[in-house]
Amino acid sequence: MHKILIFISLLFSFLPVFSQTDEKPVAFETEVNKMSETEYELIIKAIIYEGWHVYSQNTAEGGSLPSEFIYKKAGTDYELVGPTTESETITEYSDIFEVDETFFKEKAVFTQKIKLLDPGVNQIDVNLFYQVCKEVCIPVDHDFTFVLDGGVAVKEEKVIDDRSKGLASSLQLDLKNKELLRGAGEVSESGSGLWMVFGLGFLGGLIALLTPCVFPMIPLTVSFFTKHSEKRSKGIANALLYGFFIVLIYFLLSLPFHLFDSVDSQILNTIATNIWLNLVFFLVFIFFAFSFFGYYELTLPSSWANKMDAASAKIGGGIGIFFMAVTLAIVSFSCTGPILGGLLGSTVLEEGDVAFNLSAGMTGFGLALALPFALFALFPAWLNSLPKSGGWMNTVKVVLGFLELALALKFLSNADMVGNWGILKREIFLGIWVVLFVLMTLYLFGIFRFPHDGPKQKLSVPRITLGVASAGISVYLILGLFTISNLKMLSGFPPPSFYSVFETESDCPLGLECYKDFNTGWEVAKKTNKPILLDFTGWACVNCRKMEENVWSEPNIFSIINEDYILISLYVDDRKELPEDQQFNFKFESGRVKSIETIGQKWGTFQTINFNAASQPYYVLLSPNMEILNEAVQYTDAETYEKWLKQGLAKLP
Repeated sequence: MHKILIFISLLFSFLPVFSQTDEKPVAFETEVNKMSETEYELIIKAIIYEGWHVYSQNTAEGGSLPSEFIYKKAGTDYELVGPTTESETITEYSDIFEVDETFFKEKAVFTQKIKLLDPGVNQIDVNLFYQVCKEVCIPVDHDFTFVLDGGVAVKEEKVIDDRSKGLASSLQLDLKNKELLRGAGEVSESGSGLWMVFGLGFLGGLIALLTPCVFPMIPLTVSFFTKHSEKRSKGIANALLYGFFIVLIYFLLSLPFHLFDSVDSQILNTIATNIWLNLVFFLVFIFFAFSFFGYYELTLPSSWANKMDAASAKIGGGIGIFFMAVTLAIVSFSCTGPILGGLLGSTVLEEGDVAFNLSAGMTGFGLALALPFALFALFPAWLNSLPKSGGWMNTVKVVLGFLELALALKFLSNADMVGNWGILKREIFLGIWVVLFVLMTLYLFGIFRFPHDGPKQKLSVPRITLGVASAGISVYLILGLFTISNLKMLSGFPPPSFYSVFETESDCPLGLECYKDFNTGWEVAKKTNKPILLDFTGWACVNCRKMEENVWSEPNIFSIINEDYILISLYVDDRKELPEDQQFNFKFESGRVKSIETIGQKWGTFQTINFNAASQPYYVLLSPNMEILNEAVQYTDAETYEKWLKQGLAKLP
């Protein structure tokens, strides 16, 4: 990974800079469809030049910036009817950010329905913030005006007055050693991502084997094939065919995601940022969990299984074996359904196109289910070594139920963070997790029971071992809750440390002293004669949190940042409005004028015009005299980062 990043950085150092040229990689057309006297459909069509791509509204957190629409006077002159919909997207894995990124190539169509609240309105103004990338990324603000019923558009001209010129000049730095700057690109390794999802699906299938819906079927089915065949070789062949059909069935279940546009890949790719989808998945996983606890069963209609079983007996041969495999899939749904839900809802986002990820994950799941039938048919003596069915399988289901609850909480946390509700702060999140794992520990040690548990028996060694492991996790979480441990193993999963119920002395990562305004931090650097660690970051940037919690927290690195550098952290995704007297219009060399109205717009533009970059995390070392001390770096490991910091100190004039 490190070598790949170095190669990309060296390569991109020789690429041309596009952000300040007159090249316009995206051309737009607009259209208005009148649906009724008060309802309209606003359509924005983007023609994207070859080699460039624009990010979707629904691209995953932690990667490049998504497109974002601002509908001016919405709620007063008119109301939005539903979300802004998009045309077909492409999803590829970003090795830099280690998330799927969703984007458009060649063309994009955005559609928004509105309903007028004021019949006299004849103009709708819309602002689109988007990021267009080729070898480099350019953040762009674009204004659109939709005229209704043949009215005349009234366009406000953006004026570059003396105040705007003065505020804009503060964004342009007189940098020295700019040749050291390096861009960062994207490396897509979809093949490795598919194998990752396949492996996760296979693991889910192995877990499903241990449930009471599947495990007892193994010896019964294998015995059926080996004893009801004239020759042993015929029985083995039938069992292998049965296993093949199991794999085929789970693969076929993924095909609708390839065939129907109504099941768009965006559905799963937007989980990380869409509030309502997060809440839906939260409720679904709660529902799954209580089914594992035994309060109700998730079953498909029994008539389905009966029909499949009757068909297998009537038809016989290979087709009959296929219907036997379908019967297994239906009968075992109460156990496999929640596990498949976890697979589809949380692991399919690992990499690449969602439909192919689903196919890889479902195939891995089916292979794990099919493997025992094939192996025990080849080696029937192994059946004697299988543990007997019993209460231990219910224990597996309950443990899975607790894990489903823990996963459900992550979806609720996503919604809370994106919505900025402030409900599920870090301490509350960890506290609930502590309760869940303590309850799981008590259950494993037999302190309490669930409805489907059998008579109380002596605890087995595996159950005690699992209970000890659960207790260990509980202790680890408690240490993290009281900040005795930094929970590095869970980095990026709970809310970040600054999202806390307690007021802290510093709102900077790890309690470091930092400045969130460049000029303020620069003045301190000049007074103390210390170099600047310029940190372009984001509130919702997962990799930024990983760097802070896993790299900055290393004692040597923390000491260097705390004692030898002035840390300036600029949040480019901050949508808080600047005070009115700090808002201004910025004119690029191309003549384009951009309104700087939010903190994020200010620092995003600052990053682009000075460092020709638009991704986060992005780190630059500067002397107080604005000399670049080392190449810019992004997401990396602790050893590389420490060496980078020390090299910067050594190059101080």
